[in-house]
Amino acid sequence: MERRALTKFTDLNLNPKVLKAIEETGYLTPTPIQAGAIPPALEGRDVLGIAQTGTGKTASFTLPMISTLYRGRARARMPRSLVLCPTRELAAQVAENFDAYAKHTRLTKALLIGGVSFKEQEQIIDKGVDVLIATPGRLLDHFERGKLILSDVKVMVVDEADRMLDMGFIPDIERIFGLVPFTRQTLFFSATMAPEIERITNTFLSNPARIEVARQATASETIKQGVVEFKPSRRDREGSEKRNVLRALIESEGEACRNAIIFCNRKVDVDVVAKSMKKYGLDAAPIHGDLDQSHRTRTLDGFRDGSLRFLVASDVAARGLDIPNVSHVFNYDVPSHAEDYVHRIGRTGRAGKTGTALMIATPRDEKNLDAIERLIETTVPRVENPLKSGGTPAPEEAEDEVRTSEPRPSRSRSRSRSRAESTEKVEPATEQTVEPGAEDKPASASRGASSTPRSRSRSRGGLGRGGSAPVVGMGEDAPAFILQSFNERRGGPSAPDTHDDGADDASQVETGTDDPDGAKHDAA
Repeated sequence: MERRALTKFTDLNLNPKVLKAIEETGYLTPTPIQAGAIPPALEGRDVLGIAQTGTGKTASFTLPMISTLYRGRARARMPRSLVLCPTRELAAQVAENFDAYAKHTRLTKALLIGGVSFKEQEQIIDKGVDVLIATPGRLLDHFERGKLILSDVKVMVVDEADRMLDMGFIPDIERIFGLVPFTRQTLFFSATMAPEIERITNTFLSNPARIEVARQATASETIKQGVVEFKPSRRDREGSEKRNVLRALIESEGEACRNAIIFCNRKVDVDVVAKSMKKYGLDAAPIHGDLDQSHRTRTLDGFRDGSLRFLVASDVAARGLDIPNVSHVFNYDVPSHAEDYVHRIGRTGRAGKTGTALMIATPRDEKNLDAIERLIETTVPRVENPLKSGGTPAPEEAEDEVRTSEPRPSRSRSRSRSRAESTEKVEPATEQTVEPGAEDKPASASRGASSTPRSRSRSRGGLGRGGSAPVVGMGEDAPAFILQSFNERRGGPSAPDTHDDGADDASQVETGTDDPDGAKHDAA
């Protein structure tokens, strides 16, 4: 009861230089999770903090950690504290908080995340750092390279532990626990307590102070929720029609939608939705795990400073990111894990402000939607599809999914040209002169050749120059010895006799390799 009466940071026994930094940031009153977690953390006890996203968990461990590490000096490659985060963005945010609250101290930090050169990170570690903020994979990479020694870690923090579980980091977390001293202090924070998380806390935390400031996995009461139940006209048009609904929802919110985060389940959909929104005049950019770190940082900075209105994201942006003043969250897809719904919509309605969270659900999302409503113990209000209530849908994106049936070009230009030439108007069987410049003339005719079989016209039923009958279907560069046999069968004039002694049938056509003279013929 006494801790609940604490209403100011000055009552929390923090270091005076930390209090000065807090005052400069404009904060005066701690949140419930901060008021509950900071006193036992300053006493050196393990802490298990359970609170929904957006409640100020980051300051709950950075403030006491800075106060605890204020005195002391780090040695090369031996950090004095360790903060583990599930994503690069969350790790970078923790680093920003540390810079803000430790600016009046001499404490140093290093940020170990993917997308940054190993060499640059190693140079910082070699100087010695007080606080090491890292994602599990990159931390183990440095350890296996022999660049880190974790035997001097006095405080270890695991942030967003349930997200670590979802991303498959639990084996890495267990390994890291085995690398740090047994006597370290552990601060463990999570929004939910899955059985696997419960097992880890029972294994690695020693008599922790459990601070639970809200019922597990509850949505903030400041968020107005809604779901549009949408049924596509055809399976192959679901994507384009769903994007129409999304744009109609944004339009229906009007000026109230100052900015928004649109969440998709798959990275490929993040890119498609962002591209579609830009096409229809909505300022949007994607962010997901496949983009390089510098790109992701620029996108987040643009969204924070207001130069970007819409952020289309995968769940990489759903956990722990402190993006103030987000007016709307749109769930383009119903999340497959019910807990993700709480974290997604927690990006709006932060710090007591109001927010709106709307979701698009198809018939196959019914099971996941039921799971969400069971988790939050309430029914998400149904919202009428704005396209059915007088809204005008934008044209479907034909280039994405609905393609018009256009005639396919032929595989071979020369083949189609030969066919076209072979169906020209039949002329009388007399010698013809091909006029130069005629569009359908053979290439050999345009060169003026007249005495060889290659220069003969290909008109069906007619005779080319020299009286030789054309052969339909043979290219204009067909050798004379092949044309001769066809002409003889049709009663046409023969080419000059040049016999192969080994030919035993006048009707046989040999297509082997030409002899040295280039004229391999059938016997007359």
